[in-house]
Amino acid sequence: MICDLHTHSAFSPDAKDTAQAMILKAIDMGIQYYAITDHCDCNFWEMPPSPDVRDADMYGSRYYAKASISRLDDMKKIYGGQLELICGIELAQPLQNLEAAQKIVSDKRLDMVIGSHHMNKGKDDFYWLELGKMSREQVERLLEDYFSEILDMCVWGEFDVLGHLTYPLRYIAERCEFEIDMSQYEEVIREIFKTLIRNDKGIEINTSGLRQPIGKTLPDIRYVKLFHDMGGSVITIGSDAHSCAEIGAGIEDGIKLAEEVGFEYLSYFRKRVPLMVTY
Repeated sequence: MICDLHTHSAFSPDAKDTAQAMILKAIDMGIQYYAITDHCDCNFWEMPPSPDVRDADMYGSRYYAKASISRLDDMKKIYGGQLELICGIELAQPLQNLEAAQKIVSDKRLDMVIGSHHMNKGKDDFYWLELGKMSREQVERLLEDYFSEILDMCVWGEFDVLGHLTYPLRYIAERCEFEIDMSQYEEVIREIFKTLIRNDKGIEINTSGLRQPIGKTLPDIRYVKLFHDMGGSVITIGSDAHSCAEIGAGIEDGIKLAEEVGFEYLSYFRKRVPLMVTY
């Protein structure tokens, strides 16, 4: 297996296996390019104001994100000869705490930063939203704000790859009885891609959706092809594994998708510089 560039170890509050266990599993699977990209939700930078607050365990990212980076830097010295071990981070909601985001991205030990967006400003993570109780219009407004905030994040641009562009769709597909007409977001998605391409940034094919009711990669082939056809050249693939058992899940399908739309290379990162690898 060539790569898996989006995974989470126990330094992420919602994952369970140690970084060392994850790395050993990747080696055992023969993965050549492997990244651990633990969470750093910038709006959860400080400790929670109360243990009863929603997502209390996700708070304090200033501590666990830095601990992950330090651990991975150590692991590279031990296992670097057995695979290309990439020290990464998933930087979420950076504009909701820009000072925190700048502190993390300035860490010289990082090879790769995935920029992602799980929750609109002032809202809970899409995981927690009662989407099934909302009208189509309410969900469409949430998506409008979602893509608008992603565009703002891309204009800021201090990351390497945009993670799971269509993240909310995996919950909408699971909980809503209606489908969303995505054509209404075509213009803003094109602007997101233009901004990424102009700044030599990439997108990822996140294969987690293949394990969920949506049954598609995030984003799916439509948007991966659009990115390619608009001139995008940096493409990564990640399982979004939160345990050893999920490492590599769907990666072969993601590679086939990338090849089908015309990508001749995949990307990985070393010291924030994109490098290419053939299939």
